Amino acid sequence: MAFAHLIRLWHSSNGWSHRVLPGLAESLDLGRVHNSQLSMLRNGKLASPGPEVFLALGSINAWLAAEAPDGQLEAAQAERLLDGHPELIEALRDSALPVRDPDGAVLGPGDLLEVFVGLRPPPPAFDLRIGEEEAPALSAALALLLTAGQPWRQCREPLLAAYPVERRQRRERFAAVLAGQADYAAAELEAELPDLRRTLAALGVAGEADLSAERFLELLRRRAGADAAAPGPGSAAPPDLAAAIRRELEPLR
Repeated sequence: MAFAHLIRLWHSSNGWSHRVLPGLAESLDLGRVHNSQLSMLRNGKLASPGPEVFLALGSINAWLAAEAPDGQLEAAQAERLLDGHPELIEALRDSALPVRDPDGAVLGPGDLLEVFVGLRPPPPAFDLRIGEEEAPALSAALALLLTAGQPWRQCREPLLAAYPVERRQRRERFAAVLAGQADYAAAELEAELPDLRRTLAALGVAGEADLSAERFLELLRRRAGADAAAPGPGSAAPPDLAAAIRRELEPLR
């Protein structure tokens, strides 16, 4: 499952569709990995992938680091992609992050195979596993962080403007979580981390390079722990809502 997690986070951190890696392998003649294989890898259901799968993924990873740094393609490389999959150029220009270890080394075919068989842990940035039981507390911590504790209606417009996702369903989900009306599931929150960091960058809070995904998750966990330990609405008995409303109405009587 560690390798499945790595593949999912590689996709989500770049905002790629499932067609990007197979398309790159085909266009650049770096081996073959089918859409169905990639889907099964992402879900941890491909028990015995052949060596050509790791050769293709590792070769693509090395190519991204060498030939598409920061999504900048030279004319010759762009021409190769135009022949078979022109949509890949836009996908890479949006984001082309390779999988690197903590020292910055790019993982090749052998490294990815070692992760798959359990001889090597995934790099920390691609091992952000969130427990289902902690997802609600992290969602609450996220809402408090991004709204700075202010009412949602006061923060709604700038936060939705900074949130980089265009899909209506995800925007509505983001708004519901920040308004305190819903919680992210663990897998949802893992997938959202890259775009949440981009939201902070768009707000001018912290650049993506200044706040890694693992550091951001660590901050959310600390905030969730502090909120759980602190006395207040999260740890005390719920207030008597009717009594509180009566106090608000008292001056009007």
